[in-house]
This record gives sequence, C-alpha cells and structure tokens, in this order.
Amino acid sequence: MYPSSDRRDSRNSDDSLIAERVVKISRVAKVVKGGRNLSFSAIVVVGDREGHVGIGMGKADAVPDAVRKGRVKATANMIEVPIKGSTIPHEIIGHHGASEVMLKPAAPGTGVIAGGSVRAVVELAGIKDILTKARRSTNPVNSVKAAFKALSMLKDPEKEIAMRKQLAEMPPPKRMAPRGSSKR
Repeated sequence: MYPSSDRRDSRNSDDSLIAERVVKISRVAKVVKGGRNLSFSAIVVVGDREGHVGIGMGKADAVPDAVRKGRVKATANMIEVPIKGSTIPHEIIGHHGASEVMLKPAAPGTGVIAGGSVRAVVELAGIKDILTKARRSTNPVNSVKAAFKALSMLKDPEKEIAMRKQLAEMPPPKRMAPRGSSKR
C-alpha cells in the first residue's frame, strides 16, 4: 500500500530538525446501519537522530489527516534514549501484546540490523550500530510499541552507578515502634 520509507523532515518550534517516518497505514471499516464507514489509521515514528524518539497513532477519514494526528501524538510522546558511542549501553527486551523485540549493542561499523518497523524506531533515535530481533508476533504496530518500550527502559550505566552511590551514602531512615507495642 504505502512504503514504510515515507520520510519527511519538519522544523519544530525550537528549530531542531525532526524526521518522521510512516510505518503503516491501515484502512479500517466500521459497519453501521447505513453501510460501512471507511477511515484510516496510521502509526508514525518521529525522531531527531540525536537520542530523542516518539511514536504516535492517528485515526481519521483521510490519510493525510491520520498521518498528521499521528505526528502530533508522536512529538508529544518523545523520550530520550541513552546512547553510548553509536550503540545502546546494554541488551534489553521489550514486550507489547504478543510482540517481543530484543535490542543488543553492536560493534562500530555493524550498522542497523533490524526489520522495517523496528528499524524506523532505532534509526530515528540516532542509533547507528545495533542488532535486533523481533520474536513471536511481527505485527508492525506492536513491534514498534515493543521497540519503543525497550528503548524507554534503557539506563545509562554511569548515571545509575552515581545514583546508587548517592543512595548508599544516605543515612538509614529512623525506625518507628510497631503499633500496639507501647510500653507502660
């Protein structure tokens, strides 16, 4: 129907370049008393290729309106992805519905080894070297959401170590006596 490599660049209000990619456009029909109401749903991925990515789904009576709504939702749902060099800091598995997507760091020069829907999310996040595997269901909508969940669960190891050291240095909380055990 529509190729998943449909790309557009647009300027955001803060003048950073945001790229968008339409992953899938579906024609859906709602059967009502008077016949069928046809509409379209589109899943859109946006990113700045510098560690920020978002996904959104838009539904409308016309394809351009559905894509526009998806783009607006995707820009509102953008997250920051920790990137170590040109890859991700550690391996992670994301689940959504029956889809499961594994993301694995790769050596420099490997490139993006990913299928169409996961590739859109990873490339627009700015990751240049990664190994991915979509397991179980490969439904494009669920695969995109699983990849997005996996990227949102990534942690930067240096920040985590610093945070845990800070927690370890905090004094322990004062313990209160259990209820009903007052001494008379």
